[in-house]
Amino acid sequence: MRLSILSFFSFIILCGNVSAQNFYDQNTIQKIEIQFTQPNWDYQLDTAKSGAEGYIMAASVTINGVYFDSVGVKYKGNSSYNPTYNKNPLHIELDGYKNQSYLGIKDIKLGNNYADPSMIREVLGYDILKNYMHCPEANFAKVYINGVYHGVYSNAESIGKKFYAKHYYSSGNTAIKCNPIVNPSSNTKSNLKYFTTGDSSNYFNFYELKSDYGWNSLRALADTVTNFQSRFSYNLDVDRVIWMLAFNNVNVNLDSYSGAFCQNYYLYKDNTNHYNTTIWDLNMCFGGFPYLGVSNSSLAQLSITNMQQMSINIHATDVYWPMINIINSNAQYKKMLVAHMRTIVNDFFATGTYITKANQFQALIDTSVQSDNFKFYTYPQFQNGLTSNVSVGSYSVPGISNLMGARLSYLQGTADFNYATPTITAVSANTNSPAINSTVSITANVVNTNTVYLGYRTNNHQKFTRVLMYDDGTHNDGAAADNIYGASITVTTAETEYYIFAENATAGIFSPERAEHEFHLLNTNLAQPNVGDLVINEFLAANNFGQTDENGKHEDWIELHNTTNNVLNVSGLYLSDDYTNPTKYTIPNNIIIQPNGFLTIWADEDNMNGEALHCNFKLLNSGEQIMLSNGTTVLDSVSFGFQGADISIARCPDGTGSFEASSTPSYNMSNCAVGVNEINMELASLSAFPNPANEELTITCSANAVLPMEVLNIVGEVVLKAELHQTLKINTSTFSQGIYLIKVLNKTLKIVVTH
Repeated sequence: MRLSILSFFSFIILCGNVSAQNFYDQNTIQKIEIQFTQPNWDYQLDTAKSGAEGYIMAASVTINGVYFDSVGVKYKGNSSYNPTYNKNPLHIELDGYKNQSYLGIKDIKLGNNYADPSMIREVLGYDILKNYMHCPEANFAKVYINGVYHGVYSNAESIGKKFYAKHYYSSGNTAIKCNPIVNPSSNTKSNLKYFTTGDSSNYFNFYELKSDYGWNSLRALADTVTNFQSRFSYNLDVDRVIWMLAFNNVNVNLDSYSGAFCQNYYLYKDNTNHYNTTIWDLNMCFGGFPYLGVSNSSLAQLSITNMQQMSINIHATDVYWPMINIINSNAQYKKMLVAHMRTIVNDFFATGTYITKANQFQALIDTSVQSDNFKFYTYPQFQNGLTSNVSVGSYSVPGISNLMGARLSYLQGTADFNYATPTITAVSANTNSPAINSTVSITANVVNTNTVYLGYRTNNHQKFTRVLMYDDGTHNDGAAADNIYGASITVTTAETEYYIFAENATAGIFSPERAEHEFHLLNTNLAQPNVGDLVINEFLAANNFGQTDENGKHEDWIELHNTTNNVLNVSGLYLSDDYTNPTKYTIPNNIIIQPNGFLTIWADEDNMNGEALHCNFKLLNSGEQIMLSNGTTVLDSVSFGFQGADISIARCPDGTGSFEASSTPSYNMSNCAVGVNEINMELASLSAFPNPANEELTITCSANAVLPMEVLNIVGEVVLKAELHQTLKINTSTFSQGIYLIKVLNKTLKIVVTH
């Protein structure tokens, strides 16, 4: 069944304007109402917090008027929590007792603005940080418990599988929360320092595993960070580490890796086998936590003057901060650190942008703060939170602008900030619309430099590859020694992301300056498909024992087929399982399908786009619809009835045949492989060694025949075609790190390439 274009337009009119309010919209204050039936709910929450930190069931939670019953609630936090407080930080788990969510959000983290007279530190901190690295979204919420207003809270996005999927393009790998469970000391904290004796149990008190496995991986990472520091870049995303340290230093965020406890950050290992650092818990940034820490002291409290003049080189040689040691002892990394610090300073503090933002946030919550009877500070202290220092027990929390105005002057007066940097201008490619698989030259005018690098990647789930740029007249760079530097790359996808880094003996600079978080874009000249060019070729709605996704799960899937002899750009196309909501899932940027190739999308509600695509709906094996469109035209659609377990519905011939049930689903490959019947053979075995592979891979099969073989990356792009006769060696040194599929007739084999 196909919808007419007229019908499609009608559905767009009916459904296209439906949008949900962003739960983290910074221009609004969320309203959260919690209702407990337990008269001693506060005592129960305190008891749970002092025990195993379990959830207490709330009868209901209402979010902006949307009602949810049977919801898990608990107190969270360390120094911000106290059983004597009327306003403790909260963790709400909407799906704690039943499957439910608000705008797709299941976990809600609410901070009580402890040690923050301004009441905006967390939201302002994340608003700055998001420009430089992946971090939670955040705004404000008004919280009511059993009808009593408990005041203004910060509302920060939870870091979990959904966050990892959105930012790091997978969700099932090792995930670690780095917060000490016991009181830290000089040598016991979440600092990635290796324990020379014992096993992974040594790490239990200082880290919290958020995945099903990973303790041994954490121990191996600590070993690298402490004992094999030259391999640091093989295990961690170095640029994200540097941005984290730059942000912590500029903003005096010491309740972090950079402070006494080395805490409040997450580590997530992506599919390139690199750990990514994510900053968490900014309620005490801008000097709200004054404890720097040193080797022979667990705290080392700083005065406000100390914080204003905190050195760029904190912990540079202190062995209990090994990641800071590595960045400061490597000349290039140190220049990158200062470059990132300078960018943050110039973007937000030299311009006064942070004050404008702070005033906007305070104006937004002003009325709500006035009526907050449980806030930790007076209303005048809130009003003066940018300019006045306030005593908090044994120390004073600085006014944000008091701290940062003086810190700006200090940083701009340092030698590191005053070294003459290279200048990068006129960054360009020799063509703005290159053909796929063509070679493109990137050039830049760079002065006052010794070395220039081009960093590039062809997908945002990959790590950047850095190559030297030359000013020698032989790299499409004009004349030798004319300050025009050049390098060439092969364009293999719809979008190529790139940046420039230049350094001299004392300083470095990026273009764009927020790289690697931001980058220049090079788009290939690829048209989107017309009707008939791209079709739904096969789908499986009850995957019990078939193909697994990159996380090892049996999920539903939909296979698309390119019927043409051209590369197709499918970015921005829509898939849906509901004809009344045709734009349900958007295929992300930079997705192409090779000539006569296949693209398979997992239908598992994960809405995760990385090496594999996961859409935001599942298929019902009882029957429903699938639609593929470009926003104005239906490219293909099908309605289906009941589908048995591991029975797919597939076209044969591919792309043009009628849909028929198939007991042998052919994930991401032809549904009617030529030659199978002729040679009367099903491959008894298909294997590859070594797996994971580094430089070389040997593939073997049991068939005594010459068979066509393809190697595809996880998004279905063919990276190698060859003929396989029982044994074949292939060179994998030029492959990017990641997961690949070897396809031979009716068999596929997953391999991993590492370097």
